[in-house]
Amino acid sequence: MGKLEFAVWDGFQAHDMTAADTAADVYQMHIEEAQLAEKLGYESYYIIEHQNSYVSHLTAPNVYLTAVARNTTDLRLGVMIYQLPFHHPIRLAQECAMLDQLSRGRLEFGVGAGVHEHEFMRYNLDFFQRREMFSEAFDVIIKAWTQDEVTHHGKYWQMDEVFTNPKPYQKPHPPVWIAAHSEPSFEFAAKNNYDVSQNIDTDEVVSEKFDFWRRNWKEYNHPGPMPRTFLMRAVHVAETDEKAREEIEPALMTTRNLGPQYIANTRVGFRGNDDSPANQELARVFREQSKSYDFWIENGLALVGSPDTVIKQIEKQRERIGYDILCCNHRPGVVSTELAMKSMRMFGEEVLPAFR
Repeated sequence: MGKLEFAVWDGFQAHDMTAADTAADVYQMHIEEAQLAEKLGYESYYIIEHQNSYVSHLTAPNVYLTAVARNTTDLRLGVMIYQLPFHHPIRLAQECAMLDQLSRGRLEFGVGAGVHEHEFMRYNLDFFQRREMFSEAFDVIIKAWTQDEVTHHGKYWQMDEVFTNPKPYQKPHPPVWIAAHSEPSFEFAAKNNYDVSQNIDTDEVVSEKFDFWRRNWKEYNHPGPMPRTFLMRAVHVAETDEKAREEIEPALMTTRNLGPQYIANTRVGFRGNDDSPANQELARVFREQSKSYDFWIENGLALVGSPDTVIKQIEKQRERIGYDILCCNHRPGVVSTELAMKSMRMFGEEVLPAFR
């Protein structure tokens, strides 16, 4: 394994917006969080896109990341993930290329198909065709970045000699991350030599899935180097183990219950994941997270404690899984800005140097 890199995960949960006077105040607060991450030595900063969701109110990620890019210098920036079925692929390709230009090559491009049916229903999109839509959109995006023009007559999008500009700053295009949960997703990433990311499964399951991806990648005889792996985890650091637990346990125990009921009570209603084996496992993890703090810790879903304790947790976890980027979510659930920033500072000043 090479050098371990660290990132900040900024989920923009709905409660941030509802508690603020204006959305502008929230955006500014989070931009300042990204600036602090850069100052402390985190290499990258990730947000997530959701539509019609209690999970995140960051519905126009490229607009926001452009503001972050203009307020930082070296911090790499990414959306983990863009939900491709919600986007016209040419428009998204051009917006991302422009963001890559404005940031002078700092964009990380994370993609996925989406997992919540209620997000799709409100756009009159067929949730069960999302993987086909993802594949078609992804193909068009890569062509838009690498060809002078795009002609495409597909099932979901049609275009005739579209001239796409600008091209990305990074050549041939920004790094591509596949947010993978199912075996087909890992196989797709392995076949196409793409990075992979994970954020929900237990350490045991992540280890198995990353090993599956690595075996598949080797079978394709890519020239190398091997693409990267990314793991997002809840992270909280305090002066002692006891204080860290006291501060973060309430947030961890309620984070999975923050919004589904609100969505369920609307006219259109709530529908979650499909019933595939991968999503059944995710549902099990969500249930257990709501019941037990120990489940979070024992399964590596949260790294909590004093700086020394968190260092040991990371070392043990990385030895088991073998990831390249640890993405730290210092806001798992309802966590005050002051508490999240305190944890980030302690992590940056007392944990991160141990891996340099």
